[in-house]
Order: sequence, then C-alpha cells, then structure tokens
Amino acid sequence: MPQITLNVNGQPRTADVEAQTLLVDLLRGALALTGTHVGCDTGQCGCCTVLLDGRSVKACSTLAVQAAGRSVTTVEGLAKPDGTLHPVQEGFIACHGLQCGYCTPGMLMSATCLLNENPNPSEAQIQQALEGNLCRCTGYVNIVAAVKHASKLMTEGQA
Repeated sequence: MPQITLNVNGQPRTADVEAQTLLVDLLRGALALTGTHVGCDTGQCGCCTVLLDGRSVKACSTLAVQAAGRSVTTVEGLAKPDGTLHPVQEGFIACHGLQCGYCTPGMLMSATCLLNENPNPSEAQIQQALEGNLCRCTGYVNIVAAVKHASKLMTEGQA
C-alpha cells in the first residue's frame, strides 16, 4: 500500500492509501476531518468540495494519490488557529446562508476559492462559481448574499 504525504490545513500529513482511495475517504477516514461531506458520490452535488492548491475540487472524484505532495484545505481549515472565523463563514452566519447545513462545507469552499481569485465578484459570478453545489433546502438567495457579505468584509480589510 503506497504511502503519501500531503499538506492538510497547513499541517503535513502522511497516510497509507490504496491506489483507488478517494480524497474524501482519506479526509473523513484516516485523517478524521468529517467536515467534508459525502453526498452523491458522483461529483454532482458539491458537498465534498475542498481546495487543492487553492482550486476547488470535488473530493469524491479526486484520488488521494492525486493530492500527494500538494496542499489541501478543508472546511476545518478556514478559521484561524485562534478560532477567528473566515469572512465566508461570517457571511454565512450574518446572512443565514445555511439551513440544514449539508451543502454548507462545499458552498464555503467554493465561495472561498471564488473570493481568493476575484475579491469583488458580481452576483452572476457568484452564481456561476456556486453552480456545482446543490442546496437541498433551496437557500440560494441567502447563500449568494452571504458571499457578497464576505466579499465586502474582505475588501474593507476586516478579514
């Protein structure tokens, strides 16, 4: 069984993985990071979205070996070590961007990727960035508002 090393939420991690092990299974299993959810298992719902070298990817359709030597950020890695929330997390709280919460980790990660690339996106750009994430509760209006709020926090230097 091959051993891989990757950087997860700023920490080097090593794990033994089978060649066919999915990144989501490594994160939730051996690394015990259960914030990344499993939904459809086909890359369609987006609740397993993580950042791989800063880019959003679906962890249910990414092999763990593809992350070897790379940087993975999960929802657990968004807040600062002192517990200070990331502006995207603050936005979701302030704008009621979550209901049941199942899609929330993936939405947070997709929104973070967007704001890292485009700190002041239009509503259409936010909607496009979130296209691969499904909300079962249809909370899209509040989710878009939450991303706008986070953008404002980040561009005003409150982040």
